[in-house]
Amino acid sequence: MHSWRLAEAIFWSSVVVLFYTYLGYPLLLLVASSVRSRVVRKKDWTPSVSVIITAYNEERDLAAKLENTLLLDYPQDKLEVIVASDCSTDRTDEIARRFAARGVRLHRQAERLGKTAAQNTAVEQARGEFILFSDATTLYQPDVLRVMMPNFADSSIGCVAGRLIYVDPTASSVGRGAKSYWGYEMFLKRHESRVCSLIGVSGCLYAVRRSAYVPLYHEACSDFIIATKMVEQGLRTIYEPGAVCTEETNRQTDKEMRMRVRVIAQTFTDLWRHRAMMNPLRSGFYAVELISHKVLRYLVPFLLAVILLTSALLAVRSVLFLAVLIAQLFFYAAAALGWALERRGIRSRLLSLPHYFVLANLASVIAFYKFLRGERYARWEPIREPVTPPAVADADFIVTAKRGHS
Repeated sequence: MHSWRLAEAIFWSSVVVLFYTYLGYPLLLLVASSVRSRVVRKKDWTPSVSVIITAYNEERDLAAKLENTLLLDYPQDKLEVIVASDCSTDRTDEIARRFAARGVRLHRQAERLGKTAAQNTAVEQARGEFILFSDATTLYQPDVLRVMMPNFADSSIGCVAGRLIYVDPTASSVGRGAKSYWGYEMFLKRHESRVCSLIGVSGCLYAVRRSAYVPLYHEACSDFIIATKMVEQGLRTIYEPGAVCTEETNRQTDKEMRMRVRVIAQTFTDLWRHRAMMNPLRSGFYAVELISHKVLRYLVPFLLAVILLTSALLAVRSVLFLAVLIAQLFFYAAAALGWALERRGIRSRLLSLPHYFVLANLASVIAFYKFLRGERYARWEPIREPVTPPAVADADFIVTAKRGHS
């Protein structure tokens, strides 16, 4: 009887934490943002901006990216464009030099140390009051700077994140799952921004106050840890949904898995290095955000394993737990079927969510294992899908960017 009650207590405790992670925390943000929504004091201004495009072997997309950047609706005398090449071995540097007459500067790393190191050195050379970080594969709406910069008129704002829209012209299972996941993330970003601060940004579109930027260690996931670096200085990172860019999702499980494992492993390192920020006495509600949005989210696969195991033990004496066990097995079978169909090129809208949910949580387990083994990521390899016809996003502009960076 004692072991039964213990198993039951563990089961329900795990269920409560799981439900808080996915439903309780969003509800907490919704309530908190309605009670205490922090206002951003904007004003129309056009400070000098340096756009840093970090690139490694981006010959396919760089020319289009530079054309897109040079056509941004912003005073040209206040816009600087830097291509930070992390020792590219293709025609990336040559393409960047071709734009030199139009004001584009090439910075080539002396040694290949990774994306974050390339960003650090490019910032040192930047002349703008604000830095806009971008990937070589991301195209922007023309007004992104005019939409983002007014937020910096508020001296409490250290970083502004734009809105990334994922598109999937092929309607793949992985792509559908990624879009659903990202829609949920956008809800969290909107309300975290209103209540306190974002805990991370989309790496392809975010701007930082130059005076607040601090050099990051090479294996850092820069688009995650940048928000913590702002909070350490008493500044906020906010979400600006009016600044829009678009990328295509990955369409294959293995590519999405590699990307997510790399990003999550880097985030584990960042969380461990900055674990003091998870103390509410030090960072207030930001600590609640870090724990709820990141730590508990990465604990989900372990909670799922505990729930599966305890429900299996309890199912021998309870119809309720037997039903719960069968439901779980059915869900995981659906995920496996979605994966099998995807490998055969068969798309299934119904199976895309369980497929992606299991993929994302499996990536967390692998990333945690790599983190414990001491594996660190600094360099990155672009992940590319085959070229597809241009996709038109709801922003009504054509994009051909491919997802490949954090």
